[in-house]
Amino acid sequence: MTIRLSQLHACFEGVIPSIIATAAADGMPNVSYLSHVAMVDENHIALSNQFFAKTSANVRANPKAAVVLVDGRTGQQFALDVVWDRVEDRGRLFEHMERDLRASSTQLGWGDVMRLRAVDVFRVLSIRACEPEMEVAQASPVAMADIAEVARRIGSQQVVEGVLDALLEGVTRLTGATAAMVLLPEPARATLVVTGLRGYADGGIGSEVPVGEGLIGEAAAARVPLRINDVTRVHRLSGAVSNAADSEDRTRTIALPVLEGGMSQIAAPMLAAGELRGVLFAEARERLAFDAERQAVIETLAVQAAMALTGVAQEEAEPVLTPIAPPNPEVPSGQDLVITTFAFDDSIFINNRYVIKGVAGRLLKFMLERAIAENRVDFSNREIRLSSELRLPEFKDNLEARLLLLRRRLSERSFGIDLVQTGRGQLRLHMDGRPVMMPK
Repeated sequence: MTIRLSQLHACFEGVIPSIIATAAADGMPNVSYLSHVAMVDENHIALSNQFFAKTSANVRANPKAAVVLVDGRTGQQFALDVVWDRVEDRGRLFEHMERDLRASSTQLGWGDVMRLRAVDVFRVLSIRACEPEMEVAQASPVAMADIAEVARRIGSQQVVEGVLDALLEGVTRLTGATAAMVLLPEPARATLVVTGLRGYADGGIGSEVPVGEGLIGEAAAARVPLRINDVTRVHRLSGAVSNAADSEDRTRTIALPVLEGGMSQIAAPMLAAGELRGVLFAEARERLAFDAERQAVIETLAVQAAMALTGVAQEEAEPVLTPIAPPNPEVPSGQDLVITTFAFDDSIFINNRYVIKGVAGRLLKFMLERAIAENRVDFSNREIRLSSELRLPEFKDNLEARLLLLRRRLSERSFGIDLVQTGRGQLRLHMDGRPVMMPK
């Protein structure tokens, strides 16, 4: 039976390293392991060229080679007879492989070492299985009706919180992802901030990923989906950061959520009208969890959520003022809640515990200062948006998303202050004591 390259998708996921055997002009053999092998089309494969000077020299002198690919699901091996065709150091193929290499190597801290020098393209002469074909259970297909139902639910939401919750529920249910998160952009600091998550035991609202770093940051920078289907070959970006609260207090850094035993990861940019609205990140404990079909589902829902967030932002431009029935309560007395703020990064601490920084930090400081000066705890989105001292970013960055981030971060860590919604565009501070400001 003829084997086609398109039947070997699992072999190109890098779960088990591939091997290339070449020979010098005098017949001396050389064998090397390959970090990245990609399918170009039905007749060509591409190999990353980083360190393999001997392999490169051999194929220029003797272009015939043998490549062994291994199916990460079954362990089945395939032997390919190939002939060197060309080298590429720019263009679409090179950029695609460079992104994949950079996304995985930065998670190891090797971003400056594992630089792609070139891509060697080989023409495939023949493919043969090294052993009888092995049966493997295939994941059941995702029904189009189920995708449409989740997309409708996402599109029907009228607030940011609803969009994110519907997206995360749908992705984990339809794709089998164990956990997922949504990161929204903070353009002023070129970072992405975790604003919604599902399936993580220790929380992580407010954790950040720089644009261009790791799988998530690379997906945002390149605006293309990226995936790793065997995380045992790389370290988590968050692995070097302690998740302890005292580490947060020292570093002003919230650890990225960690899925214990995670094997597969995928990051998909959330794009609407050319604008990056966020990044959807999902992971699973199984290897090769995100095949081409599940990647397509994740991409589809990510785009739908991006469009929904754009619609929510446009609606927010015309604030609806809903009067609150209860009178505005006074700021509580009792024990002091010491609020320390730092102007250089807009970070804020409560009783020496780090809360948040950036725009969300400025928002909390604004409300606490008003609570002290005016003895009140109720606020409106309209009031906040019209305040010039807050230096809010352009409207497209969505005030509601910043307030959602702040609400969830305060709720997650129990700082003695909570922010709750009391109506459309209406907020109330709940405090266990009297705030005392200590600016620095």
